[in-house]
Amino acid sequence: MGRHLVWDWNGTLLDDLHLVVAATNAAFATVPGPAGPVSVSVHEHRRDFRRPINEYYGQVLGREVSRAEFAVLDQVFHDSYRTSLTTVALAADALAAMAAWQGTQSLLSMWFHHELVPLVDRYALTSKFLRVDGLRENTDGGFKAIHLKRHLAELSMDGANVVMIGDSIDDADAAASVGARCVLYSGGLTDPDRLRAYGVPVADSLLDAVTVATTLS
Repeated sequence: MGRHLVWDWNGTLLDDLHLVVAATNAAFATVPGPAGPVSVSVHEHRRDFRRPINEYYGQVLGREVSRAEFAVLDQVFHDSYRTSLTTVALAADALAAMAAWQGTQSLLSMWFHHELVPLVDRYALTSKFLRVDGLRENTDGGFKAIHLKRHLAELSMDGANVVMIGDSIDDADAAASVGARCVLYSGGLTDPDRLRAYGVPVADSLLDAVTVATTLS
């Protein structure tokens, strides 16, 4: 029976949905859509977002996005996201949920590692985790699975002894790729109906997610 929990960051512990959508729209504002300027609502983003991100951008823009164009969109997104990052709060029950877990915990994010580490420290969370990992290379908007595999290798942990809590189908796929269990949180970046249709446990609060994770570990 495993007692290790891997937390996702964006949209899970960090309540940054509106900031993500605003930064996405800042990126879209720099390129033409099929019929003029493009923007997405919070609902549309939660319903449609997926990885790899260039494919999501292409879906919204109605055409294929080249590597060069994606690089520009990605830069604009991250620059916009950073401008308001200091105003973002943790999810309402993040601290209580972390305290409710009785085993060890770690954090795996798709945000840049060199920016993630001081950010996590600013929220006074660093001591709660055995390890904090973010992206250490330039992002390609790809999938989380390879990063979770590396994260667990650094912890010398077998996926069979791990539960992950995240807010996206990509989190569920990453967990499955290493033989870990997963609980998805409906209050993050993905539409709850999409999560519930995917066939893994879904919780409407982080505290409930930990309760479910305890039964899976």
